[in-house]
This record gives sequence, structure tokens and C-alpha cells, in this order.
Amino acid sequence: MKNADTSHDGSLTLSLSGDVMTGRGIDQVLPHSVDPVLFERYVKSARRYVDLATRHSGAIPNDVTFDYVWGDALMVLEKMGPDVSIINLETAVTTSDNYWKKKGIHYRMHPGNTPLLTEAGIDVCVLGNNHILDWGYKGLDETLNTLNKHGISVVGAGMDADSTATPAVIETKNGRLLVFSYADLSAGVPVSWKAGEGSPGVNLLENLRQKGIKQVKGDIESFRREGDLVLVSIHWGGNWGYDVPKLQQKFVHQLIDFGFVDMIHGHSSHHPKGIEVYRDRLVLYGCGDLINDYEGIAGHEEYRGELSLLYFPTLVSLPLNS
Repeated sequence: MKNADTSHDGSLTLSLSGDVMTGRGIDQVLPHSVDPVLFERYVKSARRYVDLATRHSGAIPNDVTFDYVWGDALMVLEKMGPDVSIINLETAVTTSDNYWKKKGIHYRMHPGNTPLLTEAGIDVCVLGNNHILDWGYKGLDETLNTLNKHGISVVGAGMDADSTATPAVIETKNGRLLVFSYADLSAGVPVSWKAGEGSPGVNLLENLRQKGIKQVKGDIESFRREGDLVLVSIHWGGNWGYDVPKLQQKFVHQLIDFGFVDMIHGHSSHHPKGIEVYRDRLVLYGCGDLINDYEGIAGHEEYRGELSLLYFPTLVSLPLNS
């Protein structure tokens, strides 16, 4: 983790983003690239996404460095100086060719491009989402090992159920921050991806009703110590649309009523969604994309505002002892 100001000012500044998709076209312009072969219905090579981007915005340099795809976000992050930076990484970091059959889209980034994440000072990658197993269990294992090797904490996916439910524990200037990650079926997560006893997968949320509430409460009670801050990160809902389902709202209200949840970090939508402050706790229902390769793809402009590779992260100041 980056060296932050060690003074105790009564708050913790977090950088929270939604989807970071560094596979396909993004991977192809970076210093290292996997085989561009894809198994999508219409696109069979990741180079196609590079072509669309260049037609829309002009040529991409041949010698792209790891800071290139972050654009102005690096300047914003440096200026704000977050204590902890958290992203939803929707890309396997692997050279595995064992793609998940009967799945429409597969994201992977060459492990040699992992400095892309350290360049931006990423502390935690939440992996409870619908793309982390795109390249099979071998791909998941390589992803976990690669991120750990680069000093990036991971949460929400692992080699068994216990590891997926274990939070990322970040030591900050003001104590411990626990980050829990969950994947909901409504985001297109295959039910077969649920981790089991001795079997790899993701931390699948049972549902958004009492069973799910009990699941999250139990996880928090197992790891939380007095004075810990708790962030619950959830991959849920569809890719498009601004509506926040009543079920989601009721779910997070019940979690916050529990008394030990300080923030909800929602993602899956490819555009920002509503923000709520409930009982002095911040709820981000959908953080939008931070990095994708959608540039030059027409459609859904009413949600994205404009077609772009980059969405700025949400920077929040989390009050302590409130």
C-alpha cells in the first residue's frame, strides 16, 4: 500500500471505482499481450476493439506505457491522495487459454501488464464479479498469485469458500479497513461459479433477502474487531439503466441498520448510478466503468454521456467514530 499521511484527521479518504476491464482491446495495446482470439458471437479478435477505438479517436501510440490508459485519472488521484484505492477488477490476469464455455464475453490481461495497476496505486482488487473466471480455474489461480506477487490485496474470489468470504484487511493511518466482496446473480454471475468447500470460485451472494443479510452479517461478525471500518462491495444488477431496485435499497438499509457497515460499494452498471446517504453511511449503488474498451462502439450514449475508455473514480471521505 502507498505511504499515506500518518496524521490522524478523523477521516479516511477512499478512491472507489466500478469496473476496470483491462482485457481485450486494452491488453492488446499494452507492452505485453495475450493471444487476441475471442469467442464472442460477432467479434473473433481483440484487435477489432483497437480498430474501433482508433477509427473513433485517432491513432494509439505504438509504445504505450502503463500510465497511458489511466489518462487524467492519475493526475486526479495524485492530487486527492486517497488513503486506499479500491477497484472492481473485471479481468482475469492470465495467459490461460481455458475459456469458460457457453459464456459470451471473456476478459483477460497478460500478467506482464500488472504494473498497470500498481502505476495507479491500487491497493485492493475486488474480484466477486461475472468475469473473474472467464478463463477457468487455472486463470483464477494465476490471477490471485499475480496480484499477490505485486502486493495488491484481493477479495471475493479464491480457491475455496472460506478464502472468498475472507475480507481484504488494510492497515490505515486510522486503523483497519475490512473490505468484503460479493457477487450477485443479477449481474450475470453463473451459479456454477459459487466457491465451495475445497472448490474455487466467487463469493456468491445467496440473495438480497434475509438469507443474504444473514450471510453478510455472519462474515462481518467473524472478522470484525472493535474500531474496524467495514466496506461491503457488491457486483449486482444489469449493465444499463439508472433505476435502483427497491430490493437493493432495502438490502443495504438492513445491512447498515446492523450497525457494523460503514459503506456500500456497488458496481456492474457501465455508467454511474444513484448515491444515497442512509443513517450517515454512504451507499454507491453503481460506480460505473473506470476503464473499458468500448470506444467507438455505438449505442447506450444516453447512459455513458459519451463513448470513452475512462471514467473517473469516486473519491469519498469516510468519517470515523460517527
